[in-house]
Amino acid sequence: MNPPGYPAEAFPLQGVRHEVFPGQPAGSTAVQFTTVNITTDPPKDHIIWSLCCFVYSNPLCLGLAALIYSIKARDRKVAGDLEGARHYGSTARCLNIVSTVLVVITILIFVITIIIVVENAKRMYYNRYNRYDPYYHY
Repeated sequence: MNPPGYPAEAFPLQGVRHEVFPGQPAGSTAVQFTTVNITTDPPKDHIIWSLCCFVYSNPLCLGLAALIYSIKARDRKVAGDLEGARHYGSTARCLNIVSTVLVVITILIFVITIIIVVENAKRMYYNRYNRYDPYYHY
């Protein structure tokens, strides 16, 4: 796999060695080049997570803000500005995390409140109607 603009040449990795001792002129030496292509993954824009936060959980309009930053990240990625896309994607991810955590905490508080209210209602019902029942033990 050669990048465009570089000719494909084969150089042996092991072959004839020219040993050079101090004080002797160097003979013909072959210089070997190794080209490493590092492909960076495109930055993530978190658009699906932002859509879910916008549609299902939008506390304090954080889902909307995350969606806007996700769209900006996607636009920057299409335009070729990977650093800008990485910045907007990171902001969208942070907003999505905060939105998700707030919704999970709200749901947990709601479930715990419902459980406490139901248990208190049961206790009040049994205390009111079974107060004089000799077979009922608290």
